[in-house]
Amino acid sequence: MILPMALSKNVLALFPDDYNSARESFNSLSKSCPMVKDILSFPLQSQGNDLSLSTEIIWIGQRSAPNVLVLISATHGVEGFVGAAVQADLITRIQQGYLIPENTAILLVFALNPYGFAHCRRCDEKGIDLNRNFIDFNKLLPENKGYELLRQAIYLDDSHQRQKVFQAFQLEHGQTAFEIAISGGQYTDPQGPFYGGSTLSHGRTIIEKIIGTYQLDQRHLAVIDVHSGLGSYGHGEVISDHPVDSSGHKIANRWYGASVTSPAEGDSSSVEKIGLLDYCWHPLMTQRGCFVTLEFGSYRTQALFDVILNDHRCWKAGNQQDIIESAKAMKEHFCPADSYWRELVLIKARQVIQQAVDGLHYD
Repeated sequence: MILPMALSKNVLALFPDDYNSARESFNSLSKSCPMVKDILSFPLQSQGNDLSLSTEIIWIGQRSAPNVLVLISATHGVEGFVGAAVQADLITRIQQGYLIPENTAILLVFALNPYGFAHCRRCDEKGIDLNRNFIDFNKLLPENKGYELLRQAIYLDDSHQRQKVFQAFQLEHGQTAFEIAISGGQYTDPQGPFYGGSTLSHGRTIIEKIIGTYQLDQRHLAVIDVHSGLGSYGHGEVISDHPVDSSGHKIANRWYGASVTSPAEGDSSSVEKIGLLDYCWHPLMTQRGCFVTLEFGSYRTQALFDVILNDHRCWKAGNQQDIIESAKAMKEHFCPADSYWRELVLIKARQVIQQAVDGLHYD
């Protein structure tokens, strides 16, 4: 294989083979970086297996810095292969002399969903999609009537019959309604895809804890949540889920330019969703700062749904060989082995991180 020209083989090697190697690399880089001030570990409780799983947090730069860049990986577990590489690349560049303004610190959240990362799943150990979990559980749970209409079809072994049901729904309700029905978020089927849960997840608890620990509500924030698997192949889409008339949305467009997309405005590869991680951060950004999702596209949307729905069918059926094969397919969809794709990821991530640092420093 001929490697891309712009990045070296060593840099592309930052993409891990599995969760354990990713965590070892992250911890090793963190301990060897002199600018790292805090290293925190949050073990996953009641995981019911023999793996030692945890979310790691590091703080880079001055503890009193008024500006903070927050970079999150593995909100959707299996997407941690990409997020971990982006974080490892940033730490490595800092060690090599990449300068952070004195008034800016960096908070890295590694493996927000360690179970999903370790098992090549998007959901956590309770079947929860962290990016649908940020709702008020003291209120009536949201409804997704479209999901209920498609629920039985999702579990059909006959793919032809399943597609017939899906196509009939699309013809009647449209493509956007179909995508919302499948991926918008549902709170009735714990074994199904995009399940928002009935209580706080491990990842949500950690996010709320670090916001309090580091008093992030009193700082100027740029939050980047790294995702993959949706959108054009190799393209890094900067998505804003801020309300379109909010200061957060205006700041996102100012910092990241005309490439910013918005599900609410209909120009994003993503549709509007319930319970996003974003919504935990938006109240901290009423006047300053913004939250964006950095989404690296891979294969087609239909392929995305196919691989996710198959994964849930395999885990529900419990056949270990099918689960192993599903894990391979999930990893390839969310982090293709193609070295050119991986090069595009790291180059775009560097650009977006620089835009965030500049926005915090100069805005």
